[in-house]
Amino acid sequence: MQTLIIEDEKPSARRLSRLLQKMGMDAAVLLHSVKESIEWFQNNDHPDLIFLDIQLSDGLSFEIFEHVKVKSAIIFTTAYDEYALQAFKLNSIDYLLKPIDEEELEVAVAKYKTLRPKKEELTLDFDDIKKLLVNPLEREFKKRFTAKVGQHLKILNAEEIECFYSKNKGTYAATSDGRNYLLDTTLENLEEDLEPKDFFRVSRKFYVNINHIKDIISYTNSRLKIKLSHFSEQEIIVSRERVKDFKLWLE
Repeated sequence: MQTLIIEDEKPSARRLSRLLQKMGMDAAVLLHSVKESIEWFQNNDHPDLIFLDIQLSDGLSFEIFEHVKVKSAIIFTTAYDEYALQAFKLNSIDYLLKPIDEEELEVAVAKYKTLRPKKEELTLDFDDIKKLLVNPLEREFKKRFTAKVGQHLKILNAEEIECFYSKNKGTYAATSDGRNYLLDTTLENLEEDLEPKDFFRVSRKFYVNINHIKDIISYTNSRLKIKLSHFSEQEIIVSRERVKDFKLWLE
C-alpha cells in the first residue's frame, strides 16, 4: 500500500511517519506545500492513501485538487475542532485532530483497510468541503488582549506576552516589561485564541510564548523547567505527559 503525507510542519510530518512505521506502513514521500504537492502529483503515480493537512505554508491544501485530479483515499490531519470537521465525516475515510493520538491513528488506518475504496470509485467533492470550512479556516488568531487596570483598559499585544498563567482561580498575562495583568477569561477559553506556532500549553497552569523562552532545563521526573526573559512569578514546569509534544513544538 502506497502512503503519502502532506504536512507543512516537518516535525509533525516526521512524527506521523514514525507512527506509521510502527504500524508496518511506510510513507516514503513527505510533501510540505501546495506547490510541491502539485508538481509531485503531476509526475508520479498517485498513492493509495494520503494523510492531508488542511493549511499548508503556501495556502489551503484544497488548491492541489484544483490543478490535478487525485484518485486517492484521504485521512485528514488538522488542528481544527469538531465544528470544522463535520465536513470530513461525509467526504473522507477519517480525520485526525493534531497532535495525533497513536490509538486514533490505528483506528483510522483500520477503517481505511476495511473500506479500501478503489481509486476509480473515489469521488471526493472538495468544493463542497471548502464551502463548509470557509469560516473556521479564515479566522485569525488574536493579536491583542485587554486587561482592566483600575478604571482603564490596557491593550496587550500577543507578541509582548511571555506567558499566560492561572493563579488563585484567576488568569493572568505576563508581559515582557515584567508586569502581570488579570484577564477576564480562562486558560481553556484562550486555547482557540492563541497562535499555536507561538504559544504552547506546557501544563495545566501555563501557556508559554516561544519567542520569550530564555532557557530550558532538565527537571525531576523527566520534566523540563522553562525560564522566560522576565517572568519570575512562579516556576514554569513542563508536565511529563506534555514533554514529548513540547519538544516537537520547539523544532
